[in-house]
Amino acid sequence: MSNDERLHTLATAAGVATDWVDADGQPQKVPPEVLRQILAGLDLPADNDTQIEDSLVQLRQAGKELPPLLTLERHQSLDLSSHFVPGNVFELTLEDGQLQPGRLDERGRLPPIAQPGYHRLSIGERTITLAVAPPRCTGVDELDTRLPPRLWGLAVQLYALRRQGDGGIGDTQALESLVHQAARQGAAGIAISPLHAMFSADTQRFSPYSPSSRLFHNVLHSAPGSILGEREVRTAIEAAGLDDEWQRLERLDLIDWPAAAEAKLRLLRALHAEFRRGGNPLEQDFASFRRNGGEALENHCRFEALHAYHVRHHGLHDWRHWDAALRCPGSAAVAGFAREYADEIAFHAFAQWLIARGLERTQNAARSAGMPIGLIADLAVGADGGGSQAWSRQAELLSTLTVGAPPDALNRSGQSWGVSAFSPWGLRQHGFHAYIEMLRANLAHAGGIRIDHVMGLRRLWVIPPGGEQRDGAYLNYPQEDLMRLLALESWRHRAIVLGEDLGTVPEGFRPLLAERGILGMRVLLFEQDAGGRFPPPQDWPDNALATSTTHDLPPLAGWWQGRDIDWRERLRLTDAEATAAAREIRRRERHALREALAGAGGPALDAPLDSDGLIDACVRFLGETPAPLVLLPMEDALGLDEQANLPGTVDGHPNWRRRLLGDSDTLLDDAAPARRLRLLADAREASRRSG
Repeated sequence: MSNDERLHTLATAAGVATDWVDADGQPQKVPPEVLRQILAGLDLPADNDTQIEDSLVQLRQAGKELPPLLTLERHQSLDLSSHFVPGNVFELTLEDGQLQPGRLDERGRLPPIAQPGYHRLSIGERTITLAVAPPRCTGVDELDTRLPPRLWGLAVQLYALRRQGDGGIGDTQALESLVHQAARQGAAGIAISPLHAMFSADTQRFSPYSPSSRLFHNVLHSAPGSILGEREVRTAIEAAGLDDEWQRLERLDLIDWPAAAEAKLRLLRALHAEFRRGGNPLEQDFASFRRNGGEALENHCRFEALHAYHVRHHGLHDWRHWDAALRCPGSAAVAGFAREYADEIAFHAFAQWLIARGLERTQNAARSAGMPIGLIADLAVGADGGGSQAWSRQAELLSTLTVGAPPDALNRSGQSWGVSAFSPWGLRQHGFHAYIEMLRANLAHAGGIRIDHVMGLRRLWVIPPGGEQRDGAYLNYPQEDLMRLLALESWRHRAIVLGEDLGTVPEGFRPLLAERGILGMRVLLFEQDAGGRFPPPQDWPDNALATSTTHDLPPLAGWWQGRDIDWRERLRLTDAEATAAAREIRRRERHALREALAGAGGPALDAPLDSDGLIDACVRFLGETPAPLVLLPMEDALGLDEQANLPGTVDGHPNWRRRLLGDSDTLLDDAAPARRLRLLADAREASRRSG
């Protein structure tokens, strides 16, 4: 057998697809060199025949080992015959402490378990965890007693919110005010942009989808006054000499992330210095938070301190370039650094405490105001390979491979998102610990979670170091295990799960999402059939959420006006011919949307229609769909025309920097948003009655 054939055998055994089908339906082969580079990123060397055979042996051996955690469905027997003999005595300790002794049956199977949860199975001297999952994630129908459920909510970029005293960045206190407003108008929840931890020592990086860690939060969104008191914050601002800068930052239309971050961190340090003096009634709460955060919190805070040290003294922004002794979180060198910089590490824990308590307070406010969902957290598809999560969970993350997408109709060069993802084998060998802790961290203060690029539960397009976007391959993941654990955590937190299933979706994947109770996404601007027609509301699916647009698309007003096309032309992302073609396509799409709106009882085709009228009609249209949940982006509620992010740009477009003009206390009181929310609420109720 040739070297390439054995290489393909190894790649297949490792879960790396050796071929794929492009956006034009044409089969493509992954070049051998790309396969070798990706396998190297999986710690499976394949540069020659000997390495290939050794890596195959390694995989076969790993496949024979009993992993520390097995997943199964509730009421499903578990075949353990490859690890234990039939009739073996076992002791099952349920999560609630109940003991269930027994024997494996004549085929070596464990009897079905009725109770979902994480249970401990002991057979002889071996003990493993059994993650017993319900068949589906928590559904909207379980949160809303009215049948069929027809809930609605808002989607907001949290950084864009404003309030007096926020220092130029939207925070949890502004979000809490918005929650109260939205709840009064009948909203079931508010979906927010990712709040993952960034790099406090590198304020130039602020894309919420390229975080340092998905286990902790971006401390810049904390509202210290809501936890420590506004008087303490005002005193600290004055003591730090921040008053003028604070007010300047608040007046800006676009967030000045480096300046605002520097000011916020100076404030947090001043507050921490005062807090350390003692006597604060919240000292015990902070101590409890730090104690409960355990190793994960300690490692993140140590990373923040180490990262700042290396940036300041050596200009090193990536832990993979540190001294070898500091690359391992459990090393004696790291422990020594932690002792020497104990105050700095305590500061980062203090900052995490403030943002966590702010989110907890906001979710409690949402539930107290009657929202059945409350906050919907956004989970990014990966984390920076040079960041905190990759450093602390090296055995379960692929720090050298980056995630992206192959060339498709929208991006002919493909995409590289510059983030790392989980290692499929690393997850299995470590009991899916990193995945479970990530889900729990993001559901801790939320009633729902949106999973960015949910297709990552099945496969991800991974790119080797230095490779172009198209020089990648699909890496398969243990989909069944990941979905079971997701359903189990959804059940434990009583939280709904939304899956962003836009782009290239594997065949049969959407029905599987529906079967597991994960709501896919249907975006109005994308919902066109092969003939370019927009389907009427009644033809939309009842197993996916409905929304008008996304953060990577223009709001309805901007789409109607062609603002996204204008931007691409201005930044020379398209030539004159492509721009003209895009404008002609948009003209046809506008006409098709008008036809659909008119057919659904909206403005007649020959009636004048401006952007405001279009948005109103679209809001009503979405509300009449059978979707169990409709999310209206704040940009469309307010009638704005600029989008949050323009894919393919870094500096030319103000990505992740736009701020809303109104104060969050009164944002929804203006005539236009108030009218649209009434239209949406009425349409949802009408849809429920007709359903």
